[in-house]
Amino acid sequence: MDLVHLRSEWAPNVTRELLAGAVVALALIPEAIAFSIIAGVDPKVGLYASFCIAVVTAFAGGRPAMISAATGAMALLMVGLVKDHGVGYLFAATILTGLLQIAAGALQLGNLMRFVSRSVVTGFVNALAILIFLAQMPELIGQGTTVYLMTAVGLCIIYGLPYLTKAVPSPLVTIVLLTGVSMYLGLGIHKVGDMGALPSELPWVALPQVPFTWETLRIILPVSLTLTMVGLLESLMTAAIVDEMTDTTSNKNRECTGQGVANIASGLLGGMAGCAMIGQSVINVSSGGRQRLSTLFSGVFLLFLIVVLGPYVAQIPMAALVAVMIMVSINTFQWKSFRTLVTHPKSSSFVMLGTVVVVVATHDLAKGVLFGVILSGLFFAHKVTKFFGVASSRDEARAVRTYKVTGQIFFATAEAFHSAFDFRKEDLRGVVLDLTAAHFWDITSINALDRVVLKFRHHGIPVDVIGMNEATATMVERLGTHDKPGAALAAPGH
Repeated sequence: MDLVHLRSEWAPNVTRELLAGAVVALALIPEAIAFSIIAGVDPKVGLYASFCIAVVTAFAGGRPAMISAATGAMALLMVGLVKDHGVGYLFAATILTGLLQIAAGALQLGNLMRFVSRSVVTGFVNALAILIFLAQMPELIGQGTTVYLMTAVGLCIIYGLPYLTKAVPSPLVTIVLLTGVSMYLGLGIHKVGDMGALPSELPWVALPQVPFTWETLRIILPVSLTLTMVGLLESLMTAAIVDEMTDTTSNKNRECTGQGVANIASGLLGGMAGCAMIGQSVINVSSGGRQRLSTLFSGVFLLFLIVVLGPYVAQIPMAALVAVMIMVSINTFQWKSFRTLVTHPKSSSFVMLGTVVVVVATHDLAKGVLFGVILSGLFFAHKVTKFFGVASSRDEARAVRTYKVTGQIFFATAEAFHSAFDFRKEDLRGVVLDLTAAHFWDITSINALDRVVLKFRHHGIPVDVIGMNEATATMVERLGTHDKPGAALAAPGH
C-alpha cells in the first residue's frame, strides 16, 4: 500500500480527525456506563468494550469514520444470560458472536443490504433520531432550572460557534466549557461520575472463566446468534447512513468481518459485544471525522480519559452531553422526508412511516427494519403483478389458440396465470403458449405452468410451449413435470 493511499485512508487532515475523535470519546463514556448497567455488569465492561471495538474496527472495519462500541440494542440481549449464568458466559458469548460475524463476512452476507429499500433506511434513521432524543428526557425532565439552562447554553454554543470558527468542533468546546462552569460554580447537577465508577486500570487479555463444554455452547449459542444478527444489521444500516452523509462507499462484507474481529478482542479483554453506533458516528462526521484515524483516536482517547483523567471526566455535567445528543438527534433526522411524504409513492411513504412506528413502539431497531423490508417486499410484489398479463388469439383455419404471456410469473402471479386460460369452452386442435415476453422465477410458477399444460392435455388438446428464455428453460428442466415421460398420468383426473 503506497503512502499516498495510506494517508488518504487514515488522515488527510490529522488535526480535524483527532478533534472529532476526542468529541466521540467524551460522548461514549456515559453511554457505555449506561449500557453496562442495562446488561447488569460492571461499568468497566462497557467501557473496555467501547475502547477495544473502536480501536479494532478502525483497522479491520469496512467503513472509515464509523464508530462502533458497546450499544443499548446489544446490551438488552445480554440481560438474561448475565442474570442466569454470570459475566463469564457473557464474555464467551461475545467471542462466539465475533466468530459468527467473521463467518458472515466470509459468506458475503453484507451484500444483503441491497435488499433494504431507501424507504426503510430513511425510516430507520428517523426512528433512531427520535429514540436518541427520547433517551435524553430523563436527564432533563424534573432536573431543575439549572439543567435546562446549561442544556440551552450548550445548544447555543454547538450551533453558534461554527459561525465564528470551525477550527475546533463545537461539541468539544461545549463539553469543556460547561464542565469548567459546573466545577467553578459547584453546581449540584447530575454528572458522569454519578452514573457509575470509572475503572482505574488497563484491561488485560484473559479467556472467559467458563467450562469449555457442549453445555456451555448450548447456553451461549442462542444469545450469540441473536447478537450476531442485531449487531450486523445495525452496523450495516449505520454504514449505509455514513456512506450517504460523506458521499462515499464502504465495504459491507469487510465491515461484517471487522465487527467480528472486534467482538472477539472485546470478549478476550473483558468487554461486552458491540456494534456500530449511529449517534456517535453522526457526532464524528459532524465534527469533521472522515477517515480511520478519528475512529482509532476515539477508542485510544476513551481509555486515556477513564484511566488517567477519570476524576475530571467524572465531573462532566450530563447536561453538556444531553446538548450534544440533542444535536445528534436533530442532525440525524431526515427533515426532508416530511416534504417527500406527498411527492413519493404512497407505498414508499407507508414503508418509511411503518418502520418509524415499529422501531419507536418496540425500541427494537431490528424489528423495525425487518418490518420495513417485509412491507417493501409485499408492495414490490403487488406492483409487479400489475405488469402481468395473458392475451389470446385464435387461428380459425387451424383451430389453434395462441396465448401470449407477458410479465413476471412467481408466487404472487402464479394463480392469476393459471386462471387466465379457458380449458373447456371451445373445440381446439392445439394450444400454443408463447412465453417470449415472460419470465418464470420460482417453483410455484413452474408448478402453475405444469398445471396449465397438463390440464389442456387432459382435455385432449396438445400444447406447444415456445419462446422460453434460458433461465426459464433451465427452471422447467429442473423442476417441471409436464415434459417428462409419463407426465400425462399426473394430469388432473388421471
